[in-house]
Amino acid sequence: MKNGVMMQYFEWNLPNDGTLWKKIKDDAQHLHDIGVTAIWIPPAYKGCGNDDVGYGTYDLYDLGEFDQKGTVRTKYGTKQELKEMIDALHACDISVYMDTVLNHKAGADHLETCMARLVDPDNRDEPICEPYEIECWTGFDFPGRGNTYSDFKWHWYHFSGTDYNERDKKTGIYQIVSEGKAWSMGVDNENGNYDYLMFSDIDLNHPDVIAELKHWGRWVAEEMDIDGMRLDAVKHMNDEFIKDFLADLRAVRGDDFYAVGEYWVDDIETLESYLANVGYATDLFDVCLHYNLSCASKEGGDYDLRKLLDGTLVLRHPELAVTFVDNHDSQAGSSLESQVEDWFKPSAYALILLMEKGYPCLFYGDYYETSGNASPHRDIIDILLDVRKRCAYGEQTDYFDHPCTVGFTRHGVEKMPGSGLALLISNGDEGEKLMNVGVGHAGEIWHDVTGNRTEEVTIDNDGNGRFFVSGGKMAVWTP
Repeated sequence: MKNGVMMQYFEWNLPNDGTLWKKIKDDAQHLHDIGVTAIWIPPAYKGCGNDDVGYGTYDLYDLGEFDQKGTVRTKYGTKQELKEMIDALHACDISVYMDTVLNHKAGADHLETCMARLVDPDNRDEPICEPYEIECWTGFDFPGRGNTYSDFKWHWYHFSGTDYNERDKKTGIYQIVSEGKAWSMGVDNENGNYDYLMFSDIDLNHPDVIAELKHWGRWVAEEMDIDGMRLDAVKHMNDEFIKDFLADLRAVRGDDFYAVGEYWVDDIETLESYLANVGYATDLFDVCLHYNLSCASKEGGDYDLRKLLDGTLVLRHPELAVTFVDNHDSQAGSSLESQVEDWFKPSAYALILLMEKGYPCLFYGDYYETSGNASPHRDIIDILLDVRKRCAYGEQTDYFDHPCTVGFTRHGVEKMPGSGLALLISNGDEGEKLMNVGVGHAGEIWHDVTGNRTEEVTIDNDGNGRFFVSGGKMAVWTP
């Protein structure tokens, strides 16, 4: 991942026009040129309809190939277009990570009858009624696909919970009751046990389910030649299953098959515990850093920038941290809305793209658009990506020593002439800081590539320079 950059190439409000796979294919060379080395694509399989973003998973094996749910294509295109896109990205040395939703299924084909009990939404271990017979949407036959790729059909006993009883038209969290069936362990303890999230919750303790999901994982990785997966909602899934699922995949695809999990919680101890439980088999998104950035952007000059990296995954486990500013879950209007304010986004991206540690993920909405509205940040992100490619090498020295002005330097390496940088971030007044960039840069003249500062900084014989930043801005100084 040396200076690698992942891009999340979608946002929540993309148009339902079936063109995303074509768009990414056409954009492959540009992505390579700006330094993107991997693309995280949205769920590529059939959801409840072709307007489904992908998280209402209906058929994992239908990648836009079969007439199901009133459509052949998914929201993003057809299977053939998906394959052509992946080939185009690979031709440009860009890896492809597929968003993978194995927690639940939606859009069942028929009703089934089973025993279930309602549980307290705030404590899923607490039943609020005795078990009784319900009619639930848990029968999945996949009539458009039939037995192609898999003859597995889903029934109520493959699930641990559901959200609706057709018989009395009631919604709620229904725990399915059967011998040996229970919520999964190895999940987050929010709400007592956070196994259940939405729709029909897949029972990851069921041996037939485990075997089928492993089969799908191997199939999709081989069929589409993907390089990794983004694992959705892992806080709701049995951690032993995740560990086993990835081991099975890597037995086929090799140990370098990539995985990053979405464990959405702002608590470093919880993330560390999860990583240990899965044997460090997956990276995690640094949700803690995201919330620090969001908080810093909302508090402005009242936020102590010295704390910007406190309690973050990139500080504790930098080799397993995927750093990000925003994504489809945090963007405005989403269920986990916690968007970083626009004024601070250039500073946030400078931090994750130029620091030595972490694997940065660039959000489509911040680079291209959201809801058809062009991002105001593309130009500065292009500058930062260019600096990352040319200059972001070598030892890092931190200067998180002032509540309103912080930064770091990268000393550069000999094999990359012109490498090295100094970053300063301000959330208050104009600031300056004496920073060391290494004696190898003695006598060089450095400039701020963002255009915010027009001074020249001459590096002294000890490798020191006095660098400047405008109030509420960031500055990136390079040779």
